[in-house]
This record gives sequence, structure tokens and C-alpha cells, in this order.
Amino acid sequence: MKKLIYLDHAATTATRPEVIEAMLPYFSESYGNASSVYDFASKSKNAIQHTRKIIGDALGVPEQDIYFTAGGSEADNWAIKSTAEAYRSKGNHIITSKIEHHAVLHTCQYLEKKGYEVTYLDVDEDGLIKPEDLEAAIRPDTILVTIMFANNEIGTIEPIKELGAIAHKHGVLFHTDAVQAFGQIPINADEMNIDMLSASGHKLNGPKGIGFLYIRKGLKIGPFIHGGAQERRRRAGTENVPAIVGLGKAVEIAIETMEERTAKEKELRDYLIDRIMKEIPYTRVNGSRTKRLPANVNFSFQFIEGESLLIMLDMEGICASSGSACTSGSLDPSHVLLAIGLPHEIAHGSLRLTLGEENTKEDIDFVIEQLKRIVSRLRDMSPLYEDFVKKHR
Repeated sequence: MKKLIYLDHAATTATRPEVIEAMLPYFSESYGNASSVYDFASKSKNAIQHTRKIIGDALGVPEQDIYFTAGGSEADNWAIKSTAEAYRSKGNHIITSKIEHHAVLHTCQYLEKKGYEVTYLDVDEDGLIKPEDLEAAIRPDTILVTIMFANNEIGTIEPIKELGAIAHKHGVLFHTDAVQAFGQIPINADEMNIDMLSASGHKLNGPKGIGFLYIRKGLKIGPFIHGGAQERRRRAGTENVPAIVGLGKAVEIAIETMEERTAKEKELRDYLIDRIMKEIPYTRVNGSRTKRLPANVNFSFQFIEGESLLIMLDMEGICASSGSACTSGSLDPSHVLLAIGLPHEIAHGSLRLTLGEENTKEDIDFVIEQLKRIVSRLRDMSPLYEDFVKKHR
């Protein structure tokens, strides 16, 4: 049986044993409803508050400004839709970027059907938003700027502090989707001018189905889910105590290990990039080489198709993802890769590899050798590559 080499940590991560251990008592021993008044329920309530404090401390914000959700997508939807509704009297204009996660893009498209206007900012070839472009896009009726902290496909880290400052200068709220960044790079919400921030547990070795939204005190953001009085009347529904506890433990470990863990990931990331660029011709790195998440690598290989590459890597026990959306049933290439200026034929030949702390240099060496072999084989089958070689002999 082939060894599994998992290089898709941006998609999801394994739940840590310590996280599972922390969660277990809240399934069958301390199973009280945190909203109940009797003493048996107090352990659940206290556990929720403990996680709230862990996250608040990690972001440098008051713990009471943290609200639990079912994940990053819900948090994004809540921040954008509820802001649009609450501030409609001020205006109906929202600003985002062309490379956002679909949880943001599809929410903005939904609001456009409801009469809101949305500006989708361009990015440069590295996926970076120019602050001057944001400033130029702000209008008197702008009510929200929502820009992701770091891109899930190409790993580019946006100038969030500067973008948030521009939004605040014009009296506009600033939200960031930090699903890929939280737990990977330091974030202080106050210092970075962030009013709302979304994150998800399963991206940092926590359980799936849990996330949170930070909402700065004083914002008129109403509930997204109506019903009971949970989460200080802002998010109805019985709290998922085991998952909240697991999220807290995962965040605690991620913050404690961040410096050492990400240093190792950066070393492997740069080693992988350097070797691939030297040993596989007609290849480009997508995203910024310097303003980049520690664990993210994204390549485009000319003259091949990403889906075939993924299938052949899978046959070798390597889990990865493509810059192309074809793996989800679409024939269109990634909107992110098109936004940074790649032509369709190159965007279709893209590969995302995202590292985790369990990956080793030996893993990376094996992956590199397999990539060299597979890319060569696929190019040998490509009439486009054959024509290219003939023209450049």
C-alpha cells in the first residue's frame, strides 16, 4: 500500500488527537445545554466562554465580541448580509475583490439581485489589491468593504491593515475572510482596522462544522439565524458545545506552535518552489513569493491539464488540488487565476500544494520526482507541446 502524502491542508486538516480528547466529555458526560439555568449545564456554558476567551486573546479583542457559527461560509454570509440590511439607510454599495472565496462572491451576487451595488476590485499579477484602487472605489453610499486576509488558492496575503485604514477613513465598515490566515499568521484585529473577521475550525486541525465571526462592539449587526437567545441574541440555535471546545483547543495549539510550525512550513515551501522552478521548465509560481502564506504553493504547468495531473498524483498516494475548478464539475478555470491575468490554457494546468506540520522533506522530494515524471508524460501526450518544441528547436 502506498504511503499517503497529504498536501491539501487548505481544503481541510486532520483533527488533532488533543482536540478530540478535549471534545469527548461534552458528548456523553458534560452534555448539558449551555442555555439551561441548572448547575449541570454550567460546565458547558463555562467551556464555551473559555473558547471565546482563547479566540479573543488570539485576535487581541474582547471575548464577548466572538460569536460562534457553523463555519467560515456562515460567518461570511452573516457579516455581509446583515451589514447590508443594517446599514441600508446609509447606502447600498459594497466593495470586494475578484479573487474572494465563493462564500463572499456568491453572497455579493445574491445582494446584487436584491438591489445592492457591488464593486469587484482588480488585483495585480500576484493577487494583491492596490490600496489606491480601494480608495478610488469608495463612494458616499459605500457601507462595507470585504477583502480576504489571504487567498485560499494562491496564498497571497493582502495589505489588510492599510485597506482597513482606508475604509475607516471614509467611515466604512471593514470585514475580512481570514479562514486561511487565522492560526497561520499573527492577526490583531484592532491594530489591523478590522471590524468583522470570519474563521473556521477545520483549517487549523479543529473539527468541521464550527467557526466564528468577530463583530466589533457597537456595530449594528443583527442576527443571521433567528430563534432563541443564544450568542447574546445574535445567533439562535443550541450551541454545539463539543465542536466549540474543539475549536478552542485547536486555536490554543495553533497560536502556541505558530512560530516554530510556520518556520518549518516556509522552509519546505521554498524548497519545493525552488526545485520545481529549476527542474520543470515552462512552469510559473502563482501568487506573491514574499507576501505569501507559509504553507501555500501554487504552480501552473504549461501544456498540461490540471485534472489529469491530479488523477496521476492520486495514483501515487499524493493528495493535492488544482487551480482549475474542473474537479468540482466545472469546465471553467479558477476565477482567481484568471483575475491575476493567466490565460485559460495555462490556468487549466495549475496545481495547489498546501503543507502541514506532518509533511517532511522526504515527502517533498518524493512529490517533486513524481511531478517531474507526470508532467513530462502529460506533455509528451500534448499536441500543443509537440508543436511548441518543433517551433523552438
